[in-house]
Amino acid sequence: MYRILRSKWFASGVSLTAGAGMGAFIMAAYTDSLNKKQNSIHDLLGRVPVIPIPSVEAATDLIPFQSGHVGTSRATAVMKYGFPSLSNVKSRESYVMSYDPRNKTALWVIEQLNNNSIHGTSDRKYCEFKEDDSVHVYHRATNPDYKGSGFDRGHLAAAANHKWSQKAMDETFYLSNVSPQNPHLNQNAWNNLEKYCRSLTKLYLNVFVCTGPLYLPRQEPDGKMYVKYQVLGKNHVAVPTHFFKVVILEKQNGEVELRSYVMPNMPVDEHIPLERFLVPVESIERASGLLFVPNIMKRTNSLRTITAGGK
Repeated sequence: MYRILRSKWFASGVSLTAGAGMGAFIMAAYTDSLNKKQNSIHDLLGRVPVIPIPSVEAATDLIPFQSGHVGTSRATAVMKYGFPSLSNVKSRESYVMSYDPRNKTALWVIEQLNNNSIHGTSDRKYCEFKEDDSVHVYHRATNPDYKGSGFDRGHLAAAANHKWSQKAMDETFYLSNVSPQNPHLNQNAWNNLEKYCRSLTKLYLNVFVCTGPLYLPRQEPDGKMYVKYQVLGKNHVAVPTHFFKVVILEKQNGEVELRSYVMPNMPVDEHIPLERFLVPVESIERASGLLFVPNIMKRTNSLRTITAGGK
């Protein structure tokens, strides 16, 4: 289950065909819980094409975060392991995101969790979903887009991750931090994954969580591959086919671990172990066009990746 990646041989050791194997992990996780009528659903992840990804020099020198500091220092510390991409980056009280104006949702959102950030007196009952005024009116989602759609306004940076500050929690309710999510997924299996990420703060010094949508291809009856997804409301808010979380874990001794998850945007049995949704991080990099590992390796000389079925 564990693989050690050393910087001196990492570049030559990554499998270029890992993306093709992602489907095996995901389909194993939820096939048992699907109705027999869904047997015709194709393995989308197994058909992720090899997408050329440009080289991105995204790591930056950062101001170390000190407990008790807020604002820019905390947001800067979130980006310790670099930017997965560099377009439309926005900084909030305690998360950083890259916004996708075409799909009206984020490309990715990164949070830094620790024992201090997930505890506090903040309460989501004082929060309301709201438009992001920093996004041009042509490119933003609105609450009416979601009304009657059958989808939840699913947080990417989870509200419960930011109890340390009411302002920080409030900012997770910007619709730029939201994607249309299947209600059953949002309230069950995905919620379990969010809780698990918070629980990791008991074992690790810092937990960096990057979350985002995926729009994956599937094969149609004509034998060709298509990327198809629903859009909501007059602003055509894109409904992802899947969601990912890339979790970077810092130990007290400086060692770093990496766990990467993908879930389909559909009902998933919440009793399935989360380990069944682990996938190789390079598969997410290929499918999303983002980069994680090259930037992480600039901050550590040893990276341990945890994957399901790994040897």
